[in-house]
Amino acid sequence: MYSVHDWAEVHRLHHREGWSKTAIARRFSMSRNTVDRLLRLQEPPCYERRVKGSLLDPFKRDIAEMLDTDAEAPATVILEHLHARGYEGRITILKDYLKQERPRYLARRSFQRTSYIPGEIGQFDWWDLPIQIPVGKERFRRPHGLVATLPHSAAHETVFTFTKTMGDFCPAFMGTLERFGGVPTAGVFDNDSSIIATGSGKNAVLHDEVAALFGQLALKPIILEKERPESKGQVERTVGYLERSFLPLRSFECIEDLQDQHDTWARDKAHPRHHRRVGARVADAYNVERGYLHPLPDPRPDTDFRFETRATKDLFIRVSGADYSIPPGLSGRRLAVRTSLHEVVVYLEGSEIARHSRSYVPADVVLDPTHARALRLSREATNHLASGDVELEAPDLSRYDELIGALT
Repeated sequence: MYSVHDWAEVHRLHHREGWSKTAIARRFSMSRNTVDRLLRLQEPPCYERRVKGSLLDPFKRDIAEMLDTDAEAPATVILEHLHARGYEGRITILKDYLKQERPRYLARRSFQRTSYIPGEIGQFDWWDLPIQIPVGKERFRRPHGLVATLPHSAAHETVFTFTKTMGDFCPAFMGTLERFGGVPTAGVFDNDSSIIATGSGKNAVLHDEVAALFGQLALKPIILEKERPESKGQVERTVGYLERSFLPLRSFECIEDLQDQHDTWARDKAHPRHHRRVGARVADAYNVERGYLHPLPDPRPDTDFRFETRATKDLFIRVSGADYSIPPGLSGRRLAVRTSLHEVVVYLEGSEIARHSRSYVPADVVLDPTHARALRLSREATNHLASGDVELEAPDLSRYDELIGALT
C-alpha cells in the first residue's frame, strides 16, 4: 500500500511536470500498473501506520550534517564517523540511503536565485503580528497571518488566524492561493509544526492532511533546514514591509476588519507600487506571472479539520479552549467534529446534531438556545422524578365498565 506522499508526488510529476508513467515508475521503483492505480485515485489513499524504521534512522541527522559539510564525502568515511557515534549497521543500507539523499545536497539551494521564472515558486511563512485585537466579551488576542509571496513579481497575499495549527494552515494556505488565482509549481516552507509532523528539512514528514492538500494542488513542497531564513528572503522582506507600511496608525475591530483592511491596502497600495528588484510595478509583473500559475482544482480541496471526541457530562465539546453545546442525552457518546476558521459542526453517526459559529474568546461557552431549553426541560423532569413530585391524570374507570359491557 503506497502512502499519501507517494500519491501526491506521482500526481504532481505526471500532471504538472509532464512525466510519463514509465518514467515515474522507474523513479519510484514501482510497477507501471501501480502508477496507473495511483493516478486513477482522485482522492488521497487511506493513511497507513508507518512501518518500523531501520538502524540508520537515529543517525540521519548526523548524515545530513556530514553531507551539508561535504556532499561528496565517501560512504566509507561517513560509516567511520557513524560507528564512532554508535551506529551498528552495515555499509549496504548506508550506501542505499546516500544514493537517495546525496543528489539533493549536490544540487542544494539551487532554487535560491535572485531572479525567478514566472509561477516557478512561492514562499510561505507565518507572521506574528505585534498587536492585540478584540475577540468579543471584552477579551483580546494576538493574530497571526500566513503570508504568501511570488518572488518573480513580489506580489503577496495574507490570510489571518488566531492560532497556528495544522487546522489553521490548510484553510489559510488555500485562502492565499485563491487570492492569487492559481498555484505555483513549488512552495518553500519553514519547519513549522502546522506543516511538519516529524523530522526537519530534507527529512521532514508532512502531516497527512497537508501532504494530501499539496497532492491535490500538484504543488512541490520544499522544506527548509532549520535556521535558514535567507532561503526565503522574499517572504521575510514582505513581513518587514507589512510591519513598516501596513500596521502603523491602524486599529482593528475584529479579525474580519483586519483581513478587509489588509486586502484593500494590498490592492490599492502594495501591488501598484514600483519594486526595485522586479524593475516594474508589482501589479504589472503579477499580471504576467498569473498566466503561468497552475489553475486551482474545481471543486476546491476540503480544508476543514476533523477529529473525534466524547461528549462531556454537562453536554459540551471543547475546541481550542472553547466549549460548544450539543443536544441532551449524548453524555459520553463519541462524536465527530469538523472545524473551519469560522464554524464548528458536530456529528453523531454521520448526522449533524449541532452547528456553531467559531469563538476565539478564551474559555468561552457557546450555547445554542434550543440546546439550553432542552437541557433545562430534561433537568426539570429528572428533578421531578427524583422528588416523586409527578402529576398523573386520574384514570377514567368508566371506560373499563363500558368495555366490559360491550364484551358481555
